[in-house]
Amino acid sequence: MAETREGRCFGLVGGLGPGATVYYYRALAAAHAARGLTMRALITHADVARVLGAVKDQDIAGLTDYLTGLVDGLARGGATVAAVGAIAPHIALPELAKRASIPVVDLVDETARVIRARGYRRVALFGTRFAVESALFGRLSGVEVVKPKPDEVDFIHDAYVRIVAAEKGDAQDTDGFRRLARLFLSRDGADAIVLAGTELALVFDEKTAGFPAVDCARVHIDAIMARVAGAGA
Repeated sequence: MAETREGRCFGLVGGLGPGATVYYYRALAAAHAARGLTMRALITHADVARVLGAVKDQDIAGLTDYLTGLVDGLARGGATVAAVGAIAPHIALPELAKRASIPVVDLVDETARVIRARGYRRVALFGTRFAVESALFGRLSGVEVVKPKPDEVDFIHDAYVRIVAAEKGDAQDTDGFRRLARLFLSRDGADAIVLAGTELALVFDEKTAGFPAVDCARVHIDAIMARVAGAGA
């Protein structure tokens, strides 16, 4: 029987929503197994209404306070690195990173790094209205972001909300995403589509999307694993 090592204990702020939390857990468990590591994890369930309310009101200070308390609780439980398994709360990540007692893996920073590494200069976004219209909170430096038409933003947002609620996608929404992806690539000159919603991983990923894509959830998971399997593992 192959000998395994313990990875560093990591903490996940989950519940935003449950489908993405389960996806993160399964993907991280598989990644640990592939590296011969025994996974050590803590998950805390965030109040999604409180988080999304703070995001909607752009209450960055209040959201930072709340997330800091959750991450510090994970640290007290033994976690040495943390992550938030949703994109919307990442509007507060720059402030959270300054205050949290352990490092927090920033999904937006990691996504921007991958976009630049792949040489993409112009991208479109699939995700909530807030993520799309804010161009991931204005943090994709050095990358031009396509601005969809209002009806296109409506479809992207509404389809994503349906996926979050059902914890799965349907053929109509999937076909709609692919139609818009082709349009953004041809009409708007996008190099790729950023899957800027963690629950889009329940519908397709970079291999199955049918168009050039950057999967934020997968990028985030890979970055978490790099820390878990790195020094101290």
